[in-house]
Amino acid sequence: MDQVKALIFDVFGTTVDWRGSMIRHTARFGLPEETADLWRDQYQPQLETVRSGRRPWVNLDVLHRIGLDIVLAELGIDLPDRYRRTLVKAWHALDPWPDVVAGLTHLKESHIIAPCSNGHIAQSVNLAKYAGLPWDAILGAELAHAYKPDPAVYRASADALGLAYDEVCMVAAHNDDLHAARAAGLRTAFVPRPTEDSEPDSDWDIVATTFAELAP
Repeated sequence: MDQVKALIFDVFGTTVDWRGSMIRHTARFGLPEETADLWRDQYQPQLETVRSGRRPWVNLDVLHRIGLDIVLAELGIDLPDRYRRTLVKAWHALDPWPDVVAGLTHLKESHIIAPCSNGHIAQSVNLAKYAGLPWDAILGAELAHAYKPDPAVYRASADALGLAYDEVCMVAAHNDDLHAARAAGLRTAFVPRPTEDSEPDSDWDIVATTFAELAP
């Protein structure tokens, strides 16, 4: 890891607690707690419509809105459009895990730090402002017009920083994310989270329990 110059981070689940945050946001509109999980269940199927070519590139706000409409229809809930738009924007305001802000601030002293998220640039910027995430840059899916685990997402992030792929380490609480990053040539670091993968399933370059432990 001595040659690593940048750490790029998965966001939903790894950096921020999407589930607790969205349970809180959906409760404001009287929606049942299960709404957050059902909505998240729509995440990968909607991403796949873009990855497969069935839908041209659209950003995550568009896909979140489609997923929300499906879930509300399944629950038999008729929510006004303005409330649906507000709920989609709630994905721009998610709470960080307790170790994240201090951990990122420390890592920033020695490394470039940036998100490598399926969220688009506007969402990532708004989320950073809300959660106090001290990124050096905003990277990820929108640069590549592709969604993880497409290797183009990881490589576009490294290319944007002018770094070789093995000079960049992907940090995630999802083993599948790290498998894809490794296949794209990046280094890998696993940090478990209570709502995501709890154990590493491979010999990742780093296995840590908090962001603070990623520091050299």
